[in-house]
Amino acid sequence: MTATRIEGKAVAAEVIEKVKAATADLAAKTGVTPGIAVVIVGEDPASQVYVRSKGRMAEECGFKSVTHRLDASTSDTDLLALVGTLNADASIHGILVQLPLPGHIDEGKVIQAIAPEKDVDGFHFINVGKLGTGELDSAFVPCTPAGSMLLIERALGKRDLSGLNAVVIGRSNIVGKPMANLLLAANATVTIAHSRTRDLPALARTADILVAAVGRPRMVTADFVKPGACVIDVGINRIPAPEKGEGATRLVGDVDFDACVEVAGSITPVPGGVGPMTIAMLMANTLAGACRAAGAQPPVL
Repeated sequence: MTATRIEGKAVAAEVIEKVKAATADLAAKTGVTPGIAVVIVGEDPASQVYVRSKGRMAEECGFKSVTHRLDASTSDTDLLALVGTLNADASIHGILVQLPLPGHIDEGKVIQAIAPEKDVDGFHFINVGKLGTGELDSAFVPCTPAGSMLLIERALGKRDLSGLNAVVIGRSNIVGKPMANLLLAANATVTIAHSRTRDLPALARTADILVAAVGRPRMVTADFVKPGACVIDVGINRIPAPEKGEGATRLVGDVDFDACVEVAGSITPVPGGVGPMTIAMLMANTLAGACRAAGAQPPVL
C-alpha cells in the first residue's frame, strides 16, 4: 500500500482563493479592507525571506500590507511603542512580530502587548485560553496547527473526528499544544507525546491521526505508523545533501517519508505539505480579524 500524498500547495491555493473572494466581498459591502502589519527587528536572513513572502501574499489577497523594518539595536521600549501604535490603528486588523527577536528584547512581553483581536499568530494568552476552552469562533488559532487541521479534514473527508485516536508528537506552545486542542475540539481522542514518553513507537501506532512536530529529521519511522493512518509532518529540517554538491543541503521533515508512505493511508510531504498552509492561514486569520471588526462573518474554509 502506498499512501495518498496530502498536497498542501493545492489546499493552500484553495484557501487563498476563498480569502481573495471574501476580501473583495467585505470591501464591497462594508468598505473595510483587511490590513496586516509585519514588524521585523534585525537582519536574520530566514526572517527576511518569510516577511517578504507574507507581504507578497497579503498584497495578492487585496490586503493593505505594511512592513516595519527595525534595526537590531531597537529597544524594548521603542518596539512596544510601535506595537501600541498599530493596536490603535483601525486600518490594521492583524499584527505579526516576526520571531526570533534579538536577545535583548523580551519576546513574551512583546507578544502579550499585541491586542488579542489583532494577534493573528494566535500567541496571546487570551487566544491561547480561548482555544483551550473551545471558543474557536472568536479565537485566533496559530497558523501552522490551523493549516494542519485543514489538511487532516481534507484527507479524511470530514470535520468531525469522533471515534478516532490522535497522537501529537511534540508539546510546544506554537504547534503541539494548539494542535492537540484543535483535535479535541473536533472530537478526536488525543494523546500528546514527547521526549520523555515511554515506548513512543508503540504509542504512535495507536494513532489514526499522527502529527509529528519535534524538529528532529526523519525521527518518525515506519514502525511508528499504524497501517492506514493519516500522517501530518510539521517538521522542516535542513540536512546535508552531498549529492547536490559540496556544502549543499535539502529539506526533510520529522517523518521518514520514503518509509512511512508505504504504511500510512495519507501523508504530507516536506516540502509542499504543511509549509504552504502556514502563510495561507495567516491570510485567513487577518481576514477574520477584519470581518469581526466590521461585524461580518468570516468565511468557512
